[in-house]
Amino acid sequence: MFKAFTLGIEEEYMVIDPVTRELRSHEQKIVEQAHKVISDQVKAEFHQAVVEVGTQICANIDEARTDVAYLRRTIAQIAGDLGFSIGASGTHPFSKWEKQLITDHPRYFEIVNEMQDAARSNLIFGLHVHVGMENREMAIHIANSVRYFLPHIFALSTNSPFWEGRNTGFKSFRTKVFDKFPRTGIPDYFASIEEYDNYIKLLVKTNCIDNAKKVWWDLRVHPFFNTVEFRVCDVPLTLDDTIMLAGLFQAVCAKIYKLRMQNLNFIIYNRALINENKWRASRYGIDGYLIDFGKEMEINTRALIFELLDFIDDVVDELGSREVIAATTRLLETGTGADKQLQVYADTNDLVAVTDFIQGQFLKGC
Repeated sequence: MFKAFTLGIEEEYMVIDPVTRELRSHEQKIVEQAHKVISDQVKAEFHQAVVEVGTQICANIDEARTDVAYLRRTIAQIAGDLGFSIGASGTHPFSKWEKQLITDHPRYFEIVNEMQDAARSNLIFGLHVHVGMENREMAIHIANSVRYFLPHIFALSTNSPFWEGRNTGFKSFRTKVFDKFPRTGIPDYFASIEEYDNYIKLLVKTNCIDNAKKVWWDLRVHPFFNTVEFRVCDVPLTLDDTIMLAGLFQAVCAKIYKLRMQNLNFIIYNRALINENKWRASRYGIDGYLIDFGKEMEINTRALIFELLDFIDDVVDELGSREVIAATTRLLETGTGADKQLQVYADTNDLVAVTDFIQGQFLKGC
């Protein structure tokens, strides 16, 4: 029933100077060497201190885990041989964006020319999860419904409490940095795939964008692939967290699909309401309260995540993801990446120690 729900995972890693622990330009040396091993599964990013990797199309969560683990090991090995370290966090604890170099590529210079400091300061690291769809009509239906769950799963991913040497007070400050870009955040509801396509065509026609990939929402029907792409999460510290989040996104899509096949629909909530929950998730992670719009009241975030786990329980066995999704319960006990970073800082009062912790977690479970 769920064979269409393949997975593709993209992660953005920080390149770190092993002596200073600052972000450091690798002058595309890591990408050049990695191309020889993993071909187009690695690419440069806007800033020269960022490396992005992407899995192949994975039939199930086990394949995804194997591929992400291999990519993490490969990049760490190549970077180490070249004299760099690698870490995964939504933001670097103390490096300044003003000191970072932009990758020499016409596309990136075009973005800087248009967006100026909003682009230059966009020194952030995210996780993107693609879930395969049988067709684009089903993709827009599922995208409309799963918007409600974005803050819940995002709260689990929060992993960027520091920015330019400060404790920001947010569990995910990465999202606040990215908010400066246009066409970001929770997407609107679209009544059909035709309405969505017409929206994109209008933006292109009026020179707002030159291609559909410049729509950077937290969730989008991908312009070229038959996937729903989830873009809301910070890149996680560890492999286990990445695979848990991918499993949750896949399972939510499968559940909405199952309801559709039973002629049932999940209630559609207003974008403005979902944004209230996203803000709370970015500020408090799993330690705050989200709004249950059905009950019209605040509910402990952990309780709502347990409700989410109950909601998807009848699809996870067929997806083969029960074991990886069980990691959600453990994370609710031990804390998110942001919680762990903050604990290291509370223990040491030292952001270098936090950066060392981030690096130390990168290959855990790989």
